[in-house]
Parts: sequence; C-alpha cells; structure tokens
Amino acid sequence: MQSYQITGPTGLDALTLSDVKEPQVGPSDVLVEMKAWSLNYRDLAMPHGGYIGNDKVKTNPPLVPLSDGAGEVVAVGDAVTRFKVGDRVAGIFFQRWLGGELTGEQIGSALGGAIDGVLADRVVFHEEGCVSIPNGFSYEQAATLPCAAVTAWQALTLGNLKAGQTVLLLGTGGVSIFALQFAKTFGARVIITSSSDEKLERAKQLGADETINYKQLPEWQERVLELTGGVGVDNVIEVGGAGTLERSFTSARVSGRVSLIGVLTGQPDNNPSPMMALFKRLTLQGIYVGSRDMFEAMNLAIEQNRIEPIIDRTFGFEEARAAYEYLQSGAHFGKITITRTDVA
Repeated sequence: MQSYQITGPTGLDALTLSDVKEPQVGPSDVLVEMKAWSLNYRDLAMPHGGYIGNDKVKTNPPLVPLSDGAGEVVAVGDAVTRFKVGDRVAGIFFQRWLGGELTGEQIGSALGGAIDGVLADRVVFHEEGCVSIPNGFSYEQAATLPCAAVTAWQALTLGNLKAGQTVLLLGTGGVSIFALQFAKTFGARVIITSSSDEKLERAKQLGADETINYKQLPEWQERVLELTGGVGVDNVIEVGGAGTLERSFTSARVSGRVSLIGVLTGQPDNNPSPMMALFKRLTLQGIYVGSRDMFEAMNLAIEQNRIEPIIDRTFGFEEARAAYEYLQSGAHFGKITITRTDVA
C-alpha cells in the first residue's frame, strides 16, 4: 500500500509518497480504507518541524501527516464491538480523548502530530478512536469534520451560545466557516472579517449578518463596536493569535468570551497586553479541537439541521503537495480536501 510521509523538518520537499507494509489489526482495532482527507493550518507546520506549544510532534520521522480523513471499515479485530465491516467512519483528532476534560496524556494521541496520521491507503484505529460519519455525507464531506468542525463546535457550545447573541469570526478558513454555519443554526447574529470582498459576499450568502474587510478597516475592532452599539460581541472565535488578540479583547463585551484557537497572525512570544481582558472580566478559553463525545454531538446536530461542509477545492491523492501549497496561499474559502478519484 501507499502512504505519504514527512521525512524531516525540511518543508514540503520532505513530503513523500512511499510504498509501506499493510498495517496490522489488533483485537480491538479497525482497519479503514481511506477515501478522502482534508487539510488544516496545523498541517502546514508539520513539514517544518511541528506546531507550537503542547501540540506534540512524533520524535522519530517519518511521520504520516494529516489528522482528518474518512473511509470504510474493511476489517475488524476479534474484540471489536463498535463497528463492523462496511461501516463508514472518521477518526477522531485525539485518539484517546473520548469525553470529559482534556489531559496531558491525551494530548499525546493527536493524529498527524504526536502519532502517525491518516494520509495513507489504509489506516488502523483503535475502535474507540472512530465515529460514524453523518447520514447522507460523502466521504469527502466527512473528511472535513474531525479538526475544524469539532473545534468550531466546542468554541460555540462551551460558551453556551444562545439565540440572539452575537459572534465575531475572524477570516473565512475552515474553522470560521463551520462556526458561521453552527452559529446561525443556534440563532446567533454573526459578524465576520476577511481581506476579500468576494469572500465576504460568500459569507453573507451563508447567513453572515455583518461583514468587515480588515484590509480596508485595519482597526476593525472599532467597527465591531459600532455594529453592536458600543457593547461588543458575546464570543470571538479567535483564530489569529498574537496579531489580533488585543483587537479581539476590545471587540468582546464586558464579561464576554474570547475562544482562542489559532496562531495565523503571530507567534506567542509576541504577547499582547492582558489588561483589557482583566478590566472587561473576559473569559479567555483555549480551544483545542474536542473529544469524541463532542464530535458525536456535533454530527447529530449536522444531521438534524442538514448542515453541509463548504469545500473550496478538491485534489487527487497524488496531488497532495499541490493541496498543501493551495492551503499555504490562503486563497481558500472553507475547506481543502484530497480524495480518491474513484470515490463518490
């Protein structure tokens, strides 16, 4: 079988397609024939030596990349009870975070980082490390869910989002677009930013109530306050990091929430002042994907509300490097996927 591997911290040149041995199935394992995959910003960091902070990286290359993929169960171990051959499944991001609070030990089970990921013909998972994909979903749609969608879901549900509240979304990548779709399902008002008027128009078509072009309005937090009558928003889905965090603090209402997710605009050594968070009594919550319980709750909501992932562009399995390069360009709106050409 074939598998992509990252052979060292040398950038995309380290991404290689290799012939490898078929994985062995243990008593509690399922063997999944992978049909589709999706990319996240985190995946760009792995060929350069890893992500920051506690996103642990496998210490002995090669590393099989990507956390997000979906496929069909083609074999099961003798002790497996959750799945059977023919089931359609996706792996969960943290293979050992099933429910409750995240622990340090569970952080070491992140696919495509601490342990091998899923960009291969076939992957073995422990049966506890998979979920059934939503009814009616294609494999390509299901492949978008494990990281970005679960991240957006946790950011909104952990803050107990209610109808009539206002959410601020930064950018139009995978997390932000899923958050837009989920927030509108909750009945929330959504403000979204982008440097592209074309992307903002697409966001409006998905239900965004207000849009801000941050290239035209660099002090976009002032516009957020105008749009909320000087009050601020209930929850900021903060994917920018150090470069946007102070503006997000300003954009949040007193006793509001900032859900810290990404590092798109700066590294944590460029620390913004925390004083605004103190004086406004903000809750700053780190969001690190989510548990299997969250994934399954989200899938139920997706089915009931007929939410469909927004896929910007699809690449073939042999075009994985081009998919990485397209993600790196920042031109996408929603998710970038990789799929088998013979899979619906």
